[in-house]
Amino acid sequence: MSFYKERILPHLVHLSMRQETFAVYRGRVVPAARGRVLEVGIGSGLNLGFYGEQVKQVIGLEPSAKLLSMAREAADGLRGRAELVEGSAEAIPLDDESINTVVTTWTLCSIPDVARALAEMRRVLRRHGTLLFVEHGRSPDPGVQRWQDRLTPLWKHIGGGCHLNRPVRELIEQAGFRVERIDTGYMKGPKPMTFMYEGAARRV
Repeated sequence: MSFYKERILPHLVHLSMRQETFAVYRGRVVPAARGRVLEVGIGSGLNLGFYGEQVKQVIGLEPSAKLLSMAREAADGLRGRAELVEGSAEAIPLDDESINTVVTTWTLCSIPDVARALAEMRRVLRRHGTLLFVEHGRSPDPGVQRWQDRLTPLWKHIGGGCHLNRPVRELIEQAGFRVERIDTGYMKGPKPMTFMYEGAARRV
């Protein structure tokens, strides 16, 4: 792993994701989690303060050891209900149908094999379990799409594998989920980077 990805990128990710704009999305989505929760791509733990008492356990999965170490301090607020695991979303180290809720926030963009990762999320969810998500991805506007396609090859290199042009709803539905609620639209900022998908889906 390069020095940039191991030492610099985790701090850049943490600083960029601390913006108040992102906290508004977290506050709408994360509190809906119930039971035993798997958060895929927990990063530095910025979602942990949004989980309510209805959550029995949060298992935070993260491939970056540095980000995981940053999440440990945030995990203290859950009073022993958080378990942090270093690992890949493409091979989730949990049993089938062992999770009530999966949470992803700005995660699907950077997973190398996103279809496999979503299949793994579906595998570990209990029947009728819920996937809660906030993701940025492909815009419906052709002009913005063209810019997303042009920028993604470069953006992946500087953004830790982040794709600007993934069709989030389509990917979720192709993985065997039924989208029950979704809100889309642009967040403040450059349009190629800020088209948001926010919602909930059920395993079917």
